[in-house]
Amino acid sequence: MTSLNSAKSDVWLPIPAAEFDGLPSDFRYLFWDGDQPFPADPASCAFYVVPYMKGEEVAVRPLAGMRSVRVVQTLSAGIDHVTPGLGLLPAGVRLCNARGVHEASTAELAVTLVLASLRGIAGFVHGQDAQEWRAGFYPALADKSVLIVGYGSIGAAIEERLAPFECVRIDRVARSAREGARGPVHALTDLPTLLPCADVVILSTPLTEQTRGMVDADFLGRMKDDALLVNVARGPVVDTEALLTELGATRLRAALDVTDPEPLPPGHPLWHAPNVLITPHVGGSTSAFMPRAKRLIMRQLQRFAAGHEVENTVRVTD
Repeated sequence: MTSLNSAKSDVWLPIPAAEFDGLPSDFRYLFWDGDQPFPADPASCAFYVVPYMKGEEVAVRPLAGMRSVRVVQTLSAGIDHVTPGLGLLPAGVRLCNARGVHEASTAELAVTLVLASLRGIAGFVHGQDAQEWRAGFYPALADKSVLIVGYGSIGAAIEERLAPFECVRIDRVARSAREGARGPVHALTDLPTLLPCADVVILSTPLTEQTRGMVDADFLGRMKDDALLVNVARGPVVDTEALLTELGATRLRAALDVTDPEPLPPGHPLWHAPNVLITPHVGGSTSAFMPRAKRLIMRQLQRFAAGHEVENTVRVTD
């Protein structure tokens, strides 16, 4: 691809340009994180870095005016908060995700949620608050069967971190079947036969029309009794009402970093459902985020300024 080759073309950044070292001099850098008016006319923007974790309304707000934009770069692994506005953009705009930024942190949290739920850590915390010694036997991750649904870079990072825990079996599922570095990757159509075998089901799939509501009553009904569902993907991948039904019957357990709705409002039944552990969408929100995000932005802008193809392209507008 080619850049606009104009020093007056704008790059919108949600991180102040002064926090970067060595940004290409080809562009004018403007700070916009969604919390203030536009920093300039969107029509002059050539490269738009979407504010992180500010939601769809903020992400899409300037797109209609971005008549010269060539690249839209998210700082998240998912792009579902941007795709509703892609029809507002001219043809040929590259939408890029943040592959390489969130894998380690999200995989860490996925394993943390598995261990915390199995070993009853939330109950121990409540016991400490109540000064109660809650001894007993609790499930281990060792000798468990794990199913990873959504085997992209994050799913692979989760498996890498599960490897030392002596799981008896790890199955992998992606949109289509293929041979992976650690073994076969099954297609989504294989889920009905894989779900009854899994003690732990980890969701790390992107939110698409195919995966929205995928974890419905049928999906949950195929899981074995006392199995654990872990969601570090997107909330709408799971049918919340169907999950509440299973949790209310105390047949399944869940550990959720994402929910539908999100943020989860006070009084929502998920807060107090049996056997559920909830974290507030913090899979990527760690000390690893900022340096990795900056490196990605720098690398992309250097490539763009040099007229090279940008990385991590997941969509090109028609």
